[in-house]
Amino acid sequence: MDAQARDAQFWDEMYRSRDQVFSGDPNGVLVTEVTDLPPGQALDVGCGEGADALWLARHGWQVTAVDISTTALQRAAAAAASDIEGRVAWTRADLNITPPPADAFDLVSVQYYPLPTQPDHTSLRGLLNAVAPGGTLLFASHDLADLSPSPEQGFDPGDYYQPDDIAKLLDHDWTVLINETRPRTAPAPVGTHHAHDTVLRAQRLR
Repeated sequence: MDAQARDAQFWDEMYRSRDQVFSGDPNGVLVTEVTDLPPGQALDVGCGEGADALWLARHGWQVTAVDISTTALQRAAAAAASDIEGRVAWTRADLNITPPPADAFDLVSVQYYPLPTQPDHTSLRGLLNAVAPGGTLLFASHDLADLSPSPEQGFDPGDYYQPDDIAKLLDHDWTVLINETRPRTAPAPVGTHHAHDTVLRAQRLR
């Protein structure tokens, strides 16, 4: 079994272990930062059970919602209502391996997506290139101060990109609008200590 298949199996099993993994509400960072943007084409990276994609669609966006888990995508599609018919394309893909189309999206939203760091930043650059000129990158993560390594599960938060890491990699084609740590707008998920978010909002200039 290759790495992509193992990742898909892991996430499918995680979703199947519970009837509902997430709250069903859109992420607070997304709602706060996107409300003032004119709707266009959006890429929802790691869409999970679809709350962000559905919120975007109901606010006029045409959404490509991507996840590696077939189970998550099936749940997301089942939650979609007729009022957004045709506005969300539920897409199974591993964006760590297959980059999205370049220059295609007015918004690339990356909400708590575990994007592993790479020496050549190939996966990250794929996401950056997907933002159309004039478009927005919105990247939110849990504050590292709220996270603890879990060696028994092979998890070290330092192995994944944080918003500030990405801000430092952006060149003169970008302008950073927000790069900050802020309190969560919703209670932390049960059993966690996620009290703060780190947020990067950047606009691609050309």
